[in-house]
Amino acid sequence: METQYNGPEMSRSKLVVLLSTAILLVVLFTLRSRNRLHEEPVQEVPVQIEKRDFGHVELSDFDSLMQACQDSTFDWTLLTAIAFVESKLDTTLVSEAGAFGLMQLMPSTYKHMLVKMDIDTNLVSNELNVKAAVRYLHELDDLFGFIGPEERLNYILASYNGGPGHVFDAMRLARRDGIDRFRWESLAPVLQSLSDSVVAQDTLCRAGIFYGTETFGYINRVQKKYHDFRLMELLYQASETLNEHIK
Repeated sequence: METQYNGPEMSRSKLVVLLSTAILLVVLFTLRSRNRLHEEPVQEVPVQIEKRDFGHVELSDFDSLMQACQDSTFDWTLLTAIAFVESKLDTTLVSEAGAFGLMQLMPSTYKHMLVKMDIDTNLVSNELNVKAAVRYLHELDDLFGFIGPEERLNYILASYNGGPGHVFDAMRLARRDGIDRFRWESLAPVLQSLSDSVVAQDTLCRAGIFYGTETFGYINRVQKKYHDFRLMELLYQASETLNEHIK
């Protein structure tokens, strides 16, 4: 005897949402597995996917702060990725060079950005640390506005970590040598060559020698975290949509 199903039928829209969620899960699992094959060992900070009132995936205890400081250019998942790689979300961290806070800004950069925002430079807080970082990111974004949007983030991150002067040195060398200076994949080897004192003494180089190994690792880690966080956010939103459809 055949068994009949008497429950509610699944509409086409519900089926599409369910399949989309399943595909996102597979993509997320595949990409994370693939990235693990090449990523450097990094001390992980626990990341949880939990529901919040504002309808976003939970990435850290600073989600509300990052969301308050985000804008149409630098979204909160990118800010969180930068903070994660810069400070492991440790607000008390101070580097050997003096960079401090969630976004590891140098004191001179921090004060300069606050002055530009007409904020008392004697104030120090997590909120101002992030706001000053966002302002600095915008300055770098303007500085490299001639780079295509798909490539520009690499230039911004390289400058945020190692200083824009070295990036422009590499671009001048690349232009002279007929190398595409507008593509990060082409420029990166030129930037790396600045660790050679002979290259760094070229008359086109104004910022001096540059040991970029840390910067290249930094860019890769931020980009990977940003990619992972964006996928987690998309997956969360898809699951929320599915929940709404099957209620």
